[in-house]
Amino acid sequence: MPAGARPSPNIWNHPATYEVENRAFDPDGLVEATMASIAPWSGRTVLDVGCGTGFHLPRFAADAASVVGVEPHPSLASLARRRTRALDHVTVLEGLAEALPLPDASVDVVHARWAYFFGPGSEPGLAELARVVRRGGTAFVIDNDPTRSTFGRWFARGHPTVDAEAVERFWTSRGWNRERLDTRWAFTARRDLEAVVRIELPPAVADDALAAHDGLVVDYAVDLWWRAY
Repeated sequence: MPAGARPSPNIWNHPATYEVENRAFDPDGLVEATMASIAPWSGRTVLDVGCGTGFHLPRFAADAASVVGVEPHPSLASLARRRTRALDHVTVLEGLAEALPLPDASVDVVHARWAYFFGPGSEPGLAELARVVRRGGTAFVIDNDPTRSTFGRWFARGHPTVDAEAVERFWTSRGWNRERLDTRWAFTARRDLEAVVRIELPPAVADDALAAHDGLVVDYAVDLWWRAY
């Protein structure tokens, strides 16, 4: 594992459950559609930072000329390679956001979903984006919005050290734009919802959230931060 890797609190320890979460998140494709409206990736080179098991790589590969996934956790990178082994134009590399194993000015579109941990502290990673993105390229960072939605309220209670105002100042002061998106989780079984909530929230907060919430759908607000280079 690359030195300095910051362990993810969910996918590193629970990749199978995180796969369930990925399938449940944003079934309407709002995040992807909004990204495509800002910076289409058809025929371009896409970088997925913190690609995990490679869930999003085939989606980008359907239109992109080439796709690179970068993931610090060796076992997750291995799963991503297995997932994309039939796609000749997809490459998965082990590496860190703050030391991307890519040449200067080599990618057009960057996707980082829950990989930059809300802004403050991500300065080295953002410097790397400025290095690897070509002129005219675009980077996207997707993060939770703890100020809105049912999941936002759960998240704010479970992770009270995340300062939403500080996060906003961080991104806007660096020239990033924000799209506030209202998405949702949609599960097919209650046990799946419960398992996902328990890898995302501390036990007591998860217990309270599940006790108060019926059904299989959870409204979920995210911030899509983006910057053109």
